[in-house]
Amino acid sequence: MYPNDAARLRTSDAEREQVAAILRAAMTEGRLTLEEGEERLGQVYAAKYRDELAPLTADLPDGGRRALAETPQARAATRRGVRRHAGFVAVLATVLVGLWALSGAHFFWPAIPLAFLVIGLMRHARYGAEARNHYYRRHVAPWNAPDYR
Repeated sequence: MYPNDAARLRTSDAEREQVAAILRAAMTEGRLTLEEGEERLGQVYAAKYRDELAPLTADLPDGGRRALAETPQARAATRRGVRRHAGFVAVLATVLVGLWALSGAHFFWPAIPLAFLVIGLMRHARYGAEARNHYYRRHVAPWNAPDYR
């Protein structure tokens, strides 16, 4: 063991997979050629320490995280989230209208909470892409973050 290796941290399989996913997304986007991408993927899986991984994505815009947020899997996850939210709003709307019908009230009071629920759903649908970008920029390994030293 080398003396300077004492301060270095070993990388995990999950961290290697994060960088591999970033490189695959960069290859799909056309930022890396197939040969260069395969070479870097080989270096990723051969890496033992975290500091060996950071240079592999350093020349990509935003460390490659932007391309990762635009993958079909990330887009599908955003659509699933909006559909799940819409299903929740539909169930809650049904319950609120049912309670209103059973209460016999003259004023349609479910309109107030339903307005807020629909506004929230519209915001989720509209800003889903920004939330996806935010998620992928924040949920990366610490060594791949912009402020890592």
